[in-house]
Amino acid sequence: MSPAIAVGILVGLLTVLNLALTIGVIRRLREHTELLANRPRQVTVKVMAGPGERSKPFDAVTVDGDLISDADLTGGRTLVGILANGCTSCEERRPEFVELASRFPGGRDRVLAVLVSGSEDADLSVERAMIEPVARLALQERPGIGITEALGVTGYPAFALFDADGTVLSSGTALEDLDLSLVGV
Repeated sequence: MSPAIAVGILVGLLTVLNLALTIGVIRRLREHTELLANRPRQVTVKVMAGPGERSKPFDAVTVDGDLISDADLTGGRTLVGILANGCTSCEERRPEFVELASRFPGGRDRVLAVLVSGSEDADLSVERAMIEPVARLALQERPGIGITEALGVTGYPAFALFDADGTVLSSGTALEDLDLSLVGV
């Protein structure tokens, strides 16, 4: 057998082997894609009071100077958003929260936003300008006090939908975690 024929046969065998391996990899990728598509939705991390829970008592003052308390979470469905200054996820979700708040039934009176600044001199002008027109806005200098303590907030952002009796209907770190079908939004 001449060397050219031997090299040709070797190249042909390597090509067939490569084709078989490629087909195997493609088949395996399809199986993995199916497994990933059918996996259950990941459990949302609890960042505040969950469904069926109620707020602990709190009193706070909005930037408008109005006194608010846990009683303001009753009387109608209420949307609550807790955002922190310097939190990248909060900055990403703030426009969605503002858009939802702008069309929430009951308007500004049924939406409560809390901005946690982390310091007394934090510049919150951009956040305030976006949120104040669509929600009652309260500021907190640090986490773990006032409203955030009463709602059991452990992470940011935190969103919740309260029922007319002040019970949490749904909560989570994204607005998609809220069951907005309950309010027709």
